[in-house]
Amino acid sequence: MTTATNPRVLDHPAREEIHLEGVLHALSDPVRLRIVSDMAREGTELSCSHFDLPVTKSTTTHHFRVLRESGVIQQIYRGTAKLNALRREDLDALFPGLLDSVLDAADAQARRQGAPDAP
Repeated sequence: MTTATNPRVLDHPAREEIHLEGVLHALSDPVRLRIVSDMAREGTELSCSHFDLPVTKSTTTHHFRVLRESGVIQQIYRGTAKLNALRREDLDALFPGLLDSVLDAADAQARRQGAPDAP
């Protein structure tokens, strides 16, 4: 993991430090899976405020930290905004098809359960 000396630079694992069990743990939480699904659907960097989540701000911060520390997302500051990007290239290189399979399964489950925002 890179060590941040500037408080505006966040630690992220290098590609070779991303492990399957960490990624699966990060994706196992419904709120985190929703964040990743939204990011995959949008396909661009998104600010934390973009997400309308059913949890407190401190819990939202925790979920983003888990996603970042597991290597699922990258967080960078642009001005005062903290932007989030899915590390799709790294995940696809390390675990081909995993992210798409998980997201497809999450969409199928949401449709079965009649979620209003299911594709």
